[in-house]
Amino acid sequence: QVQLVESGGGLVQPGGSLRLSCAASGSIFSINAMGWYRQAPGKQRELVAKITSGGTSNYADSVKGRFTISRDNAKNTVYLQMNSLKPEDTAVYYCNAPVVTKAGTWVNYWGQGTQVTVSS
Repeated sequence: QVQLVESGGGLVQPGGSLRLSCAASGSIFSINAMGWYRQAPGKQRELVAKITSGGTSNYADSVKGRFTISRDNAKNTVYLQMNSLKPEDTAVYYCNAPVVTKAGTWVNYWGQGTQVTVSS
């Protein structure tokens, strides 16, 4: 079994910053790309940013220049630094990790979600 535990969400004013963390633990052999997705009320879940184990990252156009994804492979942890937050960034943010387990199976895991609210 593998668990993804997220932290760091909350309420912030427009222009503010938050840092999300997601730690994967359990029977992990390897994790390729880890990512953050978000889902706003009434909208589909969308990719925010992804990062490979080698450090290659990509971002949604809406967050480029404001958000930075990073990763600590030794801790199986991915971070999302969010700066210059806007009300339209309000959503539930989900961590995603495609895991190859020690048993040799491939499973796509999701975190439980953390609420980010940007409002004055």
